[in-house]
Amino acid sequence: MATITHPHIVSDATICGGSPRIEGTRITVRTVVIAALLHRQSPEQLLQHYPHLSLASIHDALSYYYDHREAMDREIAEHEVLDPGFNDKSAR
Repeated sequence: MATITHPHIVSDATICGGSPRIEGTRITVRTVVIAALLHRQSPEQLLQHYPHLSLASIHDALSYYYDHREAMDREIAEHEVLDPGFNDKSAR
C-alpha cells in the first residue's frame, strides 16, 4: 500500500499538545472532524467559519482523520472526557 501524505497537516509537541493540526494554524484535525461529522457542517460551511483556511486544507484534515481513524477517535474521546460538554449541542 502506498504511503499517504497530508501536505496541510502537521504535528508539533509544543503546539496544541502535539495534536495533528492544519499547518500555520492552531486548528486541529479534531476540531474539523467534530464540526464536519458531529455538527454536520460541510467543508464549505467550515470555510465560512475559518476564512483563513483553504478548502484543500479542510479536505486534507478530513482525509487525515480517515487515514488515522482509530487514533483520532481515541483523541476525540479523550477530549470529551476532559470536557464532557464539548460535544453537547444544547450547550452551544
